[in-house]
Amino acid sequence: METQYYTLIEKQDFYEIIENKYGELAIFIDARDGAPENPVLQFDGKKTALLKRDAHLAVRLDDIHEETVAPLAEAEFVMIVELKGKMVERVYGVPVDNVEEIVFEGHQTRADELVKAKSKDELLKSFGAVKVWSSGSAK
Repeated sequence: METQYYTLIEKQDFYEIIENKYGELAIFIDARDGAPENPVLQFDGKKTALLKRDAHLAVRLDDIHEETVAPLAEAEFVMIVELKGKMVERVYGVPVDNVEEIVFEGHQTRADELVKAKSKDELLKSFGAVKVWSSGSAK
């Protein structure tokens, strides 16, 4: 039997996708335990993305804002910003893999975790955000 890439999918209820003046995208999500290993973002070109964070955890992003679809589909890489509240836990780049369909396997749950040093507002300022799209369902 083939080994699954992940064993757990966590649905991210609220997240933001930010674009700076250079057209670079950043996705702000809740922090998870541990450092990511070989992460990749799969995008179906419609309304759903799956951040395969490591061999054991994937984060599901549903209801992507319609204005975000084209920039996300064209992106080769995005920056993932993991937050605990308004504090930045970690930041890392991931390649975007455009797929026809995202296959959800494993056990689905919800989750939020972790802490560090810089605030979300400080990171937005240094990133040079010019657009902010709030997506998913409101908290």
